[in-house]
Amino acid sequence: MPGRKAARLLVGLSAAIAVLGMAETAEAQEKKIKIGVIYDLTGPLAGGGSELQYIGAKIMLDQYAKTGVEGYKVEAVYADAQSKPDVAINEAVRLIEQEKVDMLLGFYSSAQCVPVAARVEQLKKFMWITTCISSAVLDNKNFKYVFRPQASGDQFGLMTMDFIAQNSKAKLGKEPKDLRVAIIHEDGAYGVDVSKGNEAGAKKAGFNIVLKEGYAATAPDLSALVTKLKRARPDVVFHTGYNPDITLFGRQAREQGLKFAALVGHGAGYGVYEKLKEGLGGDVNYVFNTDPISIWLANQKSMDPKLPPVIKMVGEEFDKAKPGVAIRSAHVGMAASNTYLFLTEVLPRAIKKYGGVDPDALRKAALETDIPEGGTMLGFGVKFHGEGTRMAGQNERSFPVVIQYVDDKSYVVWPKSQAQREAVLPLPKGTTFSNQ
Repeated sequence: MPGRKAARLLVGLSAAIAVLGMAETAEAQEKKIKIGVIYDLTGPLAGGGSELQYIGAKIMLDQYAKTGVEGYKVEAVYADAQSKPDVAINEAVRLIEQEKVDMLLGFYSSAQCVPVAARVEQLKKFMWITTCISSAVLDNKNFKYVFRPQASGDQFGLMTMDFIAQNSKAKLGKEPKDLRVAIIHEDGAYGVDVSKGNEAGAKKAGFNIVLKEGYAATAPDLSALVTKLKRARPDVVFHTGYNPDITLFGRQAREQGLKFAALVGHGAGYGVYEKLKEGLGGDVNYVFNTDPISIWLANQKSMDPKLPPVIKMVGEEFDKAKPGVAIRSAHVGMAASNTYLFLTEVLPRAIKKYGGVDPDALRKAALETDIPEGGTMLGFGVKFHGEGTRMAGQNERSFPVVIQYVDDKSYVVWPKSQAQREAVLPLPKGTTFSNQ
């Protein structure tokens, strides 16, 4: 009898241990980070670059969904902001409160980023911005949980003005004080921020600002703006817009006979070559765009050697998703690089050093990121401004470049350290908008 009791006890104990072991195994298997991903998959911003950003982020998230990170499963939950700020806010809250995501990643439009960042900070959740550039997202906000490896909008505006200033005399034949410039922009957070950088850069260079005007990105007619530009006679037009407003502007400028020496864009719609070509045809030739460098144009010789194979993989996966594209948009690589940065730098450190994926662990891990120039696929380094600084959460080592579209190819033309060729300035005689 005692023997039978002992046997039963042993069997029961073994079963309990087995159940406990299964529970522990299940718990270990269930370790995961749930990432809410928000881009515009419908509405005008989708074709203006947001869908390409989504593809870039998804390529990277799909790779790490297969491997996990430091024993944690990576699970992405996608949402469509529908090109509307209110939808972006609602989706962010839904992902946090209903889907129980650990953090949010993505965001294309600055008009969405500004209110969403404030709401996410209020909810004390971690937010990793891959894309939107407005300084207003972070300026004097002192957020603890919002981080942006991307360059900020004022940097875009300053960069293009510096580019033209350095080429004014040599290529345009005018001293900067004699150069007439126009600054036009969509009137959302993104356009306003870039235009401020444009204005500051123009004043620094001593340019003659002959027109500065905003417009609604959804405006059905920009002919009045074109008329003002014709009267102002700018040598260079600096434009910040999405699409279809860029196409609308280009078509109406052509119809009304607007002339200038150069058209300089600032990311967003100017970063989607296929859409520009579709809307403007051959007139897209010699247009300039400012963006973080395309990962396919970045100088791989000065890059961390582990990155070129990743760039190759992103290109191959993008070609599967969008076969036959003439120029791989910088938008794709931008989101892929900034997502990769989180998955390979911030997330592993949070897990190993700070014990998990809660907002404070992710925040501490982000603040310790210290990557030199050449350490990302976008060429720049990463170090975030800390708490108590004006731009807390902003990558202080990021920078955009100026590229030019020439014969269905894109070339970096500024700064000189990254340039692949000399800029074609002014527009060649005989082209539609040339004032030569």
